[in-house]
Amino acid sequence: MNLTDLPGNLPVPIDDGSANHLSGMLMPDISFIATDNQDVSFKQLEGFVVIYIYPMTGQPDVPLPNGWDDIPGARGCTPQSCGFRDHHNELEELNAQVFGLSSQKTSYQLEAKERLHLPFELLSDAQLALKDLLQLPTFTAAGMELYKRITLVVKDGVIVKTFYPIFPPGSNAEEVLSWLRSNA
Repeated sequence: MNLTDLPGNLPVPIDDGSANHLSGMLMPDISFIATDNQDVSFKQLEGFVVIYIYPMTGQPDVPLPNGWDDIPGARGCTPQSCGFRDHHNELEELNAQVFGLSSQKTSYQLEAKERLHLPFELLSDAQLALKDLLQLPTFTAAGMELYKRITLVVKDGVIVKTFYPIFPPGSNAEEVLSWLRSNA
């Protein structure tokens, strides 16, 4: 199974308004374990921080949940991550830190970070704490509650831009980069 190439017939997610309340919100005083085993505290991050939140990365030779391609916005975590990887230097030039966040455990995320050669850390929110603190949208697949794909741009602890829904996921990093160039 190729996790990088997306099928051409994926359903496009619609804007259900689940992110309308986020712009202007303060990031909560919470920290997460990163793939380098460090605690990352959102309150201590300064400047621009891009947090792309995704449902789950697939693993080679492990089938995705049944019906995964039929869930609008579910498929595409690998292309989204690779987009942020490929544009990482440009984001750094704009003094923007990048983090990926999902509800997957750190050990699962570490496999993806290494396999995809990601130059930034992935954060594990296995308890879906941000769902409650920021009222982030989720969906259920194969008995798992997972985040809907959303990207937050935070400046000095305040959410200044949200990207939601995101489609196609592989172009999300370019959209964020374009916004930062106009607003940084």
